[in-house]
Amino acid sequence: MNWNQVEGNWEKFKGQVQQKWGKLTNDDLDVIQGKRRELAGRLQARYGKASEDVERDIDDWLSRH
Repeated sequence: MNWNQVEGNWEKFKGQVQQKWGKLTNDDLDVIQGKRRELAGRLQARYGKASEDVERDIDDWLSRH
């Protein structure tokens, strides 16, 4: 799957994203609106990870869906 599919079906994927990254709030998910860059920024803020680590986590999650 590619990120365009996630962005286009954000309402469908929101629950899966929150299940994977439980520190994200509903408000975070509403702000993200399927934007990968916004997701990465929120994950960095919530989990205190480096940008490269967050991108790797997102890629890993994306490859499983």
